[in-house]
Amino acid sequence: MAFHSAPFLFFFFPAVWLLSLLASGGGRIYLLIAVSLAFYACGQWQGLPCLLLSAAVSWAAGFFMPRVRARKALLAVVLAFHLLLLGVFKYLDFFTGSLNSLLGTELPAAGLLLPLGVSFFTFKSMSYAVDVYRDGNARARRFSHVLLYISFFPQAVSGPISRFGQFAKGLESPRVTPRQAAGGLRRFTVGFAKKVLISELAATVVNSAFALGDGLDFRMAWLGAIAYTLQIYFDFSGYSDMAIGLGTLFGFETPENFDYPYISASITEFWRRWHLSLSLWFRDYLYIPLGGGRRGTARKCLNKAVVFLLCGLWHGASWTFVLWGAWHGLLSAVESALPMKKLQEKPLGRCAGHIYTLLAVCAGFVVFRAASLAEAMTVLRAMFTGFTLSPASTLALERISPAVWCALGAGIVGSLPVGPWLKRRLDGGWLEFSSFAGAAALFVICLLAAAGSSFQPFIYAQF
Repeated sequence: MAFHSAPFLFFFFPAVWLLSLLASGGGRIYLLIAVSLAFYACGQWQGLPCLLLSAAVSWAAGFFMPRVRARKALLAVVLAFHLLLLGVFKYLDFFTGSLNSLLGTELPAAGLLLPLGVSFFTFKSMSYAVDVYRDGNARARRFSHVLLYISFFPQAVSGPISRFGQFAKGLESPRVTPRQAAGGLRRFTVGFAKKVLISELAATVVNSAFALGDGLDFRMAWLGAIAYTLQIYFDFSGYSDMAIGLGTLFGFETPENFDYPYISASITEFWRRWHLSLSLWFRDYLYIPLGGGRRGTARKCLNKAVVFLLCGLWHGASWTFVLWGAWHGLLSAVESALPMKKLQEKPLGRCAGHIYTLLAVCAGFVVFRAASLAEAMTVLRAMFTGFTLSPASTLALERISPAVWCALGAGIVGSLPVGPWLKRRLDGGWLEFSSFAGAAALFVICLLAAAGSSFQPFIYAQF
């Protein structure tokens, strides 16, 4: 059950929200746990034991951590458990297949069902254990609090990856004011519009381009790459907006996940703006423990390469994700060895940085989207060498509707910080009133658009 589906919009969410307003204290916590587990089960009930086990192990670790002397050993066991859980379900068949290809062996595939959102809830579980290890006062008072933190339905399947300390502020049944509720609904609507009006229309171009194969020329190759760069941004930032809005409606603070990443002038800056909750997780729990940038440039470059390789692998058990992570790791490491700040002091240098970053991100997303390395190479080859016009690409271009072109244009404009710019220059009260009125109209438009289109799941739901 996705946030933009009719069952969620018209039945699940209204009922849960009204019930949560009537409940208080522990009753509210248990209500949200029940509906969160039900929400997860609607997507994949077979993954529930893994989610519950992950929450139980994390709570037990937090309970015993301040009470035992071997705190480091206990933490190591807990982290090993979660990494094993992630490794067995997500990567076992990938490594088995890779060994078979490399060594010519015939090891059988396990064929285990991948638990829904396993990458997200294992990372949340690990962060909770590490935070309690660092500060015993950070632990939860009750198992129900940890279980709700791990399973909370706006975040369980596709993030953002919140920290327990931040999440815990909403456990005391805070009063949600009408103004906060209106703001949450507005934020949810913005995410709804990103998904339905931009991402799903951009997806039609992406699917067409990647399906052309040898019929792909540079026109459709570049258009498909750009369209996917817009699709994945508006898909995931749309989901994040909806999760943040839902969290506000239930009295929970959800971390921001995007900060206009496509205005970045370097790959390093890009990752300070893209998927912030994941970037901060890798920074705080991997990059800094590895030494960060404190041990010289060479070690800094190595640490970044390791982090990005694992970041790529986190996204999926495929060599395309590994290559995508390696690509970003390589560029980030090279930037660490260059005087990037000095190069970008002048407008021309920053402009060149923008162009380089967009090209690098766009090329990387081609690999990210491709079903195989061969498909990725086909699209990349067409982008840079496919100058012979193809009839198949010409036909595909002719079939793109005006609505899709408008969606791509809106995506480009929406990738820029237009909203903050307007907020700084227009009267605050008038602008706020207009935003609420616009959100109401936008919601109706989204419903009409969703009713007339095929349903597309969120991209990050697969991770």
